[in-house]
Amino acid sequence: MTDRWFACFKPRPAAKIRLFCFPYAGGSPLVFRNWAQQLPPSIEVCPVQLPGRGNRLKDPLFTNMSELVPAVASALTNYLDKPFAFFGHSLGAVICFELTRRFAATQLPGPLHLLVAGSNAPDVRSEAPSMYDRPDTEFIQHLRDLRGTPHAVLQHPDMLRLMLPMLRSDFEVSETYKYSVQPAVDCPITALSGIDDLEVTQEGLRAWREHTLQSFTLNMLPGDHFFLHTSEAKLIELLARILDSATHRVERSKRPNSGGSSYAVRIQ
Repeated sequence: MTDRWFACFKPRPAAKIRLFCFPYAGGSPLVFRNWAQQLPPSIEVCPVQLPGRGNRLKDPLFTNMSELVPAVASALTNYLDKPFAFFGHSLGAVICFELTRRFAATQLPGPLHLLVAGSNAPDVRSEAPSMYDRPDTEFIQHLRDLRGTPHAVLQHPDMLRLMLPMLRSDFEVSETYKYSVQPAVDCPITALSGIDDLEVTQEGLRAWREHTLQSFTLNMLPGDHFFLHTSEAKLIELLARILDSATHRVERSKRPNSGGSSYAVRIQ
């Protein structure tokens, strides 16, 4: 992939499935740098690179979901030539969900599996006050409290000043998002969370069940909101199993008398 929207660290043209990955607010494709090395060759890891990151530092930033999702969907349409799945963490989880709904509404192929991490269901929104428009000192302290921004960035004023517009825009997309009622998605959903994540609730995680016509599974892993870093090995092992099952589901659906695409596997 040479598209500026993607940072594919290890292209795998022969892969059976693509995994499009969306990071948390302020995150970049580097969040998924190790995944391509650790997941099986049958999976091509395709981190999505939003404006303000990597070679897109000067691209206009998005500040609302209603403009971001159509832009990402347009970029993805060139890469729907093989089965794919979505993985998103926190803000990325909601982006994945809205993309899946947009694909269904526009009759584009949907993901084989929707993997949502570190996020309550989209209709369960946080009552915490918005932070994206707070003064710099307050906003930066919030970043420190979340413990998701690299310490090296927080300790270097010039680097932080460069990243603040991007960070604020991501938070604005997340904090101004408004859920709208639409039909449930027609693919399995797996919700993932750190056991000690204070940003989500058990009720909010289980509420994802109401947004799929197919199977739902909730997996809890060691760690807090950023468990995808501290429990990376366990997470990758789980993703490999889920995506392998999704791939086999497609292969079975292509066999004679298989019943077509209605065949579904519940991931346990």
